[in-house]
Amino acid sequence: MPRDGTATREKIMDSAEALILEQGFSASSVDRIIERAGITKGSFFYHFESKAALAHALVERFACLDRGHLDTGLARADKLTPDPLQQMLVFVGLFQEEAEAMTEPYPGCLYASYIYEGGLFDEVTHKVIKDSMLEWRGRLADRFRQIAERYPPRAPVDPESLADMLTVVFEGAFIMAKSLKEPALLAKQLGHYRTYLELLFAPSDA
Repeated sequence: MPRDGTATREKIMDSAEALILEQGFSASSVDRIIERAGITKGSFFYHFESKAALAHALVERFACLDRGHLDTGLARADKLTPDPLQQMLVFVGLFQEEAEAMTEPYPGCLYASYIYEGGLFDEVTHKVIKDSMLEWRGRLADRFRQIAERYPPRAPVDPESLADMLTVVFEGAFIMAKSLKEPALLAKQLGHYRTYLELLFAPSDA
């Protein structure tokens, strides 16, 4: 019976992603990756024909997980309340709750690591990142349009920009938390975003 190489492939990808988040893609050589994964070079090239192929597989996996977080969060929020504003507050609150449990800063975002060294990746890889961000923008912007219809905002609102703001909070907080070694920073920033939404869409007589 042939051996299932899934575990080895995942070990390579996990090791490579950890290295990339720690030191960047260009500094994460194949030799460093196989040393960290505890495999042979032959095993690496059995699963990935090149470092570029590994890079693409990593971003595809990251995008799939990212989409899963979006789907799961929205589904849980929808199940807990029918009100569009409360759904969004719950959605952000779920991420805040996860962040509050962190004892170490979040290791970072693979998208950001790739963008910092953008010239090293092909257009197909960049498209995965762009499509993922546009999906978050589009789906959350639709939610904000529904919210604005029921709760007229207290200030002019661009639904897409307001949706992007959550991504900006995540990315900025990842950098600051890691730089300052303050794992609680992400949860605090998500809390500020949640409060802003509450104030922005609060009824005028509230």
